[in-house]
Amino acid sequence: MLVLVVEDEVRLADSLCEIMKSNKYNCDAVYDGQDGLYYAQSGIYDVIILDIMLPKLNGFEVVKKLRQSGVNTPVILLTARDEVTDKVRGLDCGADDYLTKPFSTDELLARVRAVTRRQGDVVLDELKFDDLTLNLGNYTLYCGEKSIHLGFKEFEILSLLMQSPKVILPKEDIITKVWGYESDAEDNNVEVYISFLRKKLSFLGSEVTINTVRRIGYHLEVAAK
Repeated sequence: MLVLVVEDEVRLADSLCEIMKSNKYNCDAVYDGQDGLYYAQSGIYDVIILDIMLPKLNGFEVVKKLRQSGVNTPVILLTARDEVTDKVRGLDCGADDYLTKPFSTDELLARVRAVTRRQGDVVLDELKFDDLTLNLGNYTLYCGEKSIHLGFKEFEILSLLMQSPKVILPKEDIITKVWGYESDAEDNNVEVYISFLRKKLSFLGSEVTINTVRRIGYHLEVAAK
């Protein structure tokens, strides 16, 4: 899952990103409303954590412009004000939830899980495709009686492929989802992890293979029986 943090207090923004990363979420941070809107409009994020009091564009304006442009990514507003009018205004602008500063890490993570569940993005405990089952809690891939543990990036890539197994997943989408929007990762980084995954599928004896569509990306397919 890819999270965008929009917060003008740089230390807080970076701390929030570290919290996300330590809980196995990828995260980007920007520090004003204008950049927040630009990044959010890309549509690549699964959830946006957005401060209200921002330079250039405030959080209310960012949410309103996002919804007007058709971006429905879940938004959690952060506010230093514990005022009902602010909360109502934020929700009326299109935000999905809000947190009043200061807040606990556990509460923030719970709100992130809650808003993504409402979108139908992060509910399952496992993903299945043909003879494969991927446990989303312990990063273990099962095929019949055999199983193997996946590394973090292997897990992220395979979960993306298993969510839409017959849809070609472009390399660019893998890079932004797994490494982050501002990552220096390149196509060969993706190719290395695809190679790792293919070896693990072979070890499991799975009928599922990762097919390369040249110059585009990858999708899953099942070997003919």
